[in-house]
Amino acid sequence: MDERVINIHIPNPDAPIPLEAARLTGAARPEDIESIFLKTSVYVYEVPVRLWHWLNAAMIFILMGTGYLIARPLPTMEIAEATDQFLFGYIRFAHFAAGMVLTVAFAARIIWAFFGNVHSRQMFKLPIHNPRWIKELIFELKWYLFLVPQPKKYVGHNPLAHAAMFFFITLGMTFMIVTGFALYAEGAGQGSIYDQTFGWVLGLVGNSQRLHTLHHLGMWSIVIFTIIHIYAAIREDIMSRQSMLSTIVSGWRTFKDDRAE
Repeated sequence: MDERVINIHIPNPDAPIPLEAARLTGAARPEDIESIFLKTSVYVYEVPVRLWHWLNAAMIFILMGTGYLIARPLPTMEIAEATDQFLFGYIRFAHFAAGMVLTVAFAARIIWAFFGNVHSRQMFKLPIHNPRWIKELIFELKWYLFLVPQPKKYVGHNPLAHAAMFFFITLGMTFMIVTGFALYAEGAGQGSIYDQTFGWVLGLVGNSQRLHTLHHLGMWSIVIFTIIHIYAAIREDIMSRQSMLSTIVSGWRTFKDDRAE
C-alpha cells in the first residue's frame, strides 16, 4: 500500500458543489460542504437484526422490572384486599410472557445469522485465535478508559463491544432463558413440556432456591451490561469516528472523517 496516500477517498473534480440553495442562502458553511465530501456510509445492520435489537431491548426492560418485583415484592399492596386484586399475578404473567417473546425472538435471531450478512453472525463467535483481534481488544479497552487519544474505525462491533455482546447476550441470554424456563417448569408441574425440556436443570443445580439465586444474579449482570451498553453507545456516538445510535435505527454506519485507520 502506498504510504503517501493520506485518505480513503478519490474526489471527482468535475462533480458540482452540493447544496447550492443552502450555500447561497447562508444555511451551509464551507466546513459543512467539506464534511459532506468526507462522510461515507456502509450498510451494516439488516432489518431483522434491527427489529430484534429493539424488541429484545423492550423485553429485557420488562423482564428486569418484573423480575426485581418477583424477587423482592413490595412490602404492602393497599390497592384492595388480597382476594379482590391480582396485581402480583399480572406481574408474573408479564414476566413469563416477556420471557417467551424474548426466547422466540432470540431463536429467530440465531436462524437469521445463517441467512444474513457477516455482521449478523458477529455476536455468536469470538476470533480468539486471531492475535490482531486480541491486540485491538486491548486497544479498545484503553480507549474506553481514556488512555488513548483517538479511537479506530470499525464497520461492525469493535472487539470490546464484540466480546461484550458474546458474553452478555449470546451466553448470558442463553443462561437466563434456560434457568428461567427451568423455574417455570416447577409451576407447570411434572410431566409438562417445560419439565421434560428444562427439568434437568433443577437436578443439575441441586435445589430451587439455588436456581432462583443464579437466575437473580444473571438478571443483575444484564442490568449492569444494559447500563454500560447505553452509556457506551451515547459516548461513542459523540466521541468516536463513526455513527452509533442512528446505525441501529437505519442500519447505515456513517464515518466522520476520511482517514484510512
